[in-house]
Amino acid sequence: MTSRLVFASICPHPPILIPKIGKDNLENVLKTLASLQELGKKFKEEKPDTVILVSPHAPFSSSSFSIFQARKFYGDFGMFGDFGDSLSFDSDSSLAGYLVKRIKKEKMPINLISYPELDHGALVPLYYLTKELEDVKLVLMSFSGLDLSTHFKFGRELGKLLASNDKKSKKVACVASGDLSHRLTPSAPAGYSERGREFDEKLVELLKKNDVKEILNLDPILAEEAGECGLRSIVILLGVLSNFKYKPEVLSYEGPFGVGYLTCDFQIKKK
Repeated sequence: MTSRLVFASICPHPPILIPKIGKDNLENVLKTLASLQELGKKFKEEKPDTVILVSPHAPFSSSSFSIFQARKFYGDFGMFGDFGDSLSFDSDSSLAGYLVKRIKKEKMPINLISYPELDHGALVPLYYLTKELEDVKLVLMSFSGLDLSTHFKFGRELGKLLASNDKKSKKVACVASGDLSHRLTPSAPAGYSERGREFDEKLVELLKKNDVKEILNLDPILAEEAGECGLRSIVILLGVLSNFKYKPEVLSYEGPFGVGYLTCDFQIKKK
């Protein structure tokens, strides 16, 4: 099996971005909304066969990465008050199987879990990316509590499976779902910390400069005090991209509700 990476992005996942949920509050996230719509257009143009998505809200193991298996993944926004919108995707079990085999070969811990449900960490990005593209398959995974360098290595091994030069090979998109600090304002979900803004500004600037080394060396205490949920997803994606020549483009950043929403596209240079 050969696969090639054609799309990569960082996407935020607040349910408020879904029109039936956000309603009038969408006016406060127009930058993020426009960025996700832009990514959706690019996604449609690339027409990936499969999307690999890392969700911070999928079942989590502190000591192991997790890959989820199901004949079909499904989910809706009912718990947020939207009972009309739902999504479902067939699993790309072959690609998931190859990934598990490679990670085990590298002696990194990985769980293969039967779990068909899509959480909002997966649903919100997929709602915008796949809206106009049918029959996209899904590989769903979650990160671990291990250190950032291990997450980067995990991503690097995944990226090796996506480095085919064959134009007829399977086209794959890789998406890091995650919000940044949840502590930007006194009314933020996790309370306020002045380090929240410090973390977000630092990470955004490092991404703009494509300074992967400094991202991997970010102070873990800073990340913890910021109350982020996306850093490990992002580091996995950076590991994937380490197999390619690419250019990051931060499309938007905003934090109107005390949570940092970052949207970033990675332009992968064709071989």
